[in-house]
Order: sequence, then C-alpha cells, then structure tokens
Amino acid sequence: MKIIDKSIRYLGYFSAFIVTVLVLLVVYDATARYLFSTGSIALQELEWHLFDAIILFGIAYTLRENAHVRVDIFYASYSEKNKALINIISSLFFILPFSILIIYIGIDFVHLSFIQNEASSNPGGLEYRYLVKALLPISFVFLTLQALRDTVVNFNEWKSL
Repeated sequence: MKIIDKSIRYLGYFSAFIVTVLVLLVVYDATARYLFSTGSIALQELEWHLFDAIILFGIAYTLRENAHVRVDIFYASYSEKNKALINIISSLFFILPFSILIIYIGIDFVHLSFIQNEASSNPGGLEYRYLVKALLPISFVFLTLQALRDTVVNFNEWKSL
C-alpha cells in the first residue's frame, strides 16, 4: 500500500514538473513565433505530448487525492458507510474494468506503432510516436493500482463502520 501511495504521489509531482516545463515551452514558442517569426513543428508537437503526459499521469493522482468528478450534491449527504460502498462499487465495476480494457488495447496500440516506427506526418515533426502512445497503458496501470488500493481501504472502512 505504501509503495502505491508513494508512486502515485511522485507521479503527481512529476506531472506538476511537466506543467512547468510546458508553460516555459509555450512561452518560448509564442515569443519565437510572434517576435522573431520563427517556429518549430517539433516544439509544437512536444507541447501536445507533454499535455498528454500531464492529463494521463494526473488521472491516478486525482483519484488518490479524491479530487475527481463526482455528483457531490448527492454524495455529500451520504453516510460514511454508504460513501465507502459507492467508492467500492465505482472502483470494481467502472474504474477497474475500463482501465484493464485500456491497458489491453493500449499494449497492441503501442506495439503496432513501434513495429511501424511511427513518426509525425509533419515535416520537421517528432519521431518515435510510440513513446507518447506508451503513456496510455502505463497511466492506466497506475490508475488500476490506485483503484485497487482505494478498494481495499474503502472495504476496510466499510467493514469497520
């Protein structure tokens, strides 16, 4: 449990670091484009790839911090036991099956991209597209681990109430 908590926490810190890098890249790109009339397709693609990493790695961290979207109007009025039960059901019947499906499909998706040595279709774009595509199954592995951890914690809480 502690290793999952620590891993997801560091994943959140890594995502925050990527946000900082992304902001700096966007500022540089906009400055170069509008003040010096230069630009880079590769830099613009890198910005999109960093945005992908932020979103995908932020999913598990958001679940860890209990900051995900939920219908709080109803949830807030439930007892702690009912909240724990809803969290268990959500993890077991929604998050885990969806995550496992994404991992299963994502591995073939990445493998095909790797075999084809997929690169950007834009001249001057980035190569090795499979690296950014690999973020998809990797991020859902982290989400699966976090959902399993939450299920165990919520089950223990539900049992004790």
